[in-house]
Amino acid sequence: MSSLKIPAFDGHNDFLLRLMREPRRREEIWLTGEGAGHLDLPRMKAGGFAGGMFAIYVPSPRAGREERAVDRDMMGAQYDVPLPPALDLAEAQVWALGMAGHLLWMERSSGGAFRLCRTAGAIEAAMAEDVIAGVMHIEGAEAIDADLDMLHLFHGLGLRSLGPVWSRPTIFGHGVPFRFPSGPDIGPGLTDAGKRLVRECNALKIMIDLSHLNEAGFEDVAALSDAPLVATHSNAHAVTPSSRNLTDRQLHMIRERDGMVGINFATSFLREDGRRGAEIGWEPICRHLDHLIAELGENRVGLGSDFDGATVPEGIKDVAGLPALAAALRRHGYDDELLKKIFHRNWLAVLRRTWGE
Repeated sequence: MSSLKIPAFDGHNDFLLRLMREPRRREEIWLTGEGAGHLDLPRMKAGGFAGGMFAIYVPSPRAGREERAVDRDMMGAQYDVPLPPALDLAEAQVWALGMAGHLLWMERSSGGAFRLCRTAGAIEAAMAEDVIAGVMHIEGAEAIDADLDMLHLFHGLGLRSLGPVWSRPTIFGHGVPFRFPSGPDIGPGLTDAGKRLVRECNALKIMIDLSHLNEAGFEDVAALSDAPLVATHSNAHAVTPSSRNLTDRQLHMIRERDGMVGINFATSFLREDGRRGAEIGWEPICRHLDHLIAELGENRVGLGSDFDGATVPEGIKDVAGLPALAAALRRHGYDDELLKKIFHRNWLAVLRRTWGE
């Protein structure tokens, strides 16, 4: 392949939260770009962004204050950031439905450049037509009720991937706090409602995202689910000992179930010192990818950028920097076949396995 702009399918982004926070500016943010954040339609095209999971994530009521505190705390040599409390169901549903509406609007407003996809076949067809493929994902199931009626509603809207928790607790389980250094063995596993959620997601062919789940919850999903084990945006704990990263034991369980991991560009989960600063070279990403490939195999690793939800390396900067990442990985020794697997083929394959296609 002569071009470094390899089509990329991304396991996770938080672009919908940007739109939800500034709905009156959504046309500028989405269609023309405003130079802020990591994603917009022009930069997606420039970077070869072929599709990805668009997360519905409900912020805490005092999110601005909490985010500033997290930014400050995660610059320290050690940290343990307190988690916000569980969210109110009705408030979470307002936010989540609003974000789902924004995703549907993105398709309608794009002039055919963006398409909401519900199958792997639809993603592949969109990519063949040079149309960006979006998949509806929920990060933290605060908007889902214990009876799971809202799960069926969101599935009807196009939901195909769901993480039972962000990091704060839900009625379904518990996440890991932002703690460094730390392992993920923090707190209890899935609740009875969480176990019902896993079974119903299996029945509906909704992918279950293990990123943010604590170790006990991870184990419960592995015991209950009949689908591949997938972490959409997580890294290797052996390289960066953050509570948010996956241990080798967890990676082996994912490998045994023919799942995959999307590497997270968040610098606090890439850097050996766990700090949030963007001033890093390509070596941390290469180290994590090398370790993930060694433990999972080259068919079970992809991208899970966390664009618009994290501080990313300065060499990437935003979605238009994906070709620079491809060039760095080529210099590191990855050939074009492996790059194509990491950038899109592995995601398409695991979605086919998970969605029963």
